[in-house]
Amino acid sequence: MWLYQNTEDNKARFILGEHGENPLICIGINPSTAKPEDLDNTLRNVKTISSNQGFDGWVMLNVYPQRATNPNHMSSILNEDYHRLNLEHIESIFRSRKSVVWAAWGTLIGKRPYLNDCLKDIVEVSKRYPVEWKIIGQRSKAGHPHHPLYLNHSLKLESFDIEGYLNR
Repeated sequence: MWLYQNTEDNKARFILGEHGENPLICIGINPSTAKPEDLDNTLRNVKTISSNQGFDGWVMLNVYPQRATNPNHMSSILNEDYHRLNLEHIESIFRSRKSVVWAAWGTLIGKRPYLNDCLKDIVEVSKRYPVEWKIIGQRSKAGHPHHPLYLNHSLKLESFDIEGYLNR
């Protein structure tokens, strides 16, 4: 069963995934064009890696929900409504289960000044729930978690100190 939440005009996507009792929750930077039954390469990798890690489903969330195939096309200013709705959807996922969250936004977190603040708000929401932060693969030189697109499917989840990352 698909999990899918987007805006009526499809300019923002909040949740995409496949239901499972024990899904891996991945947080990227922003959604592209993927939708149920039509995954892009990034989400095909998320699905494969989730399965390889022993999860029976996956959920893709994003630091910012605006759809942009090219992150350079994300708005230069924060859309407060998108951000508020994104936090509500993220909280609905965290509230429903103990969550293993795969940090996977890559270096794109630096693409817009507001993205780090959006991430901080997500982390604040996560503190209210049993959330375990993880990464896969090497971090960038600046310490950012690896984007899922080019990851080796056999790499394992490792603990991620999200607080240390935010305080860098």
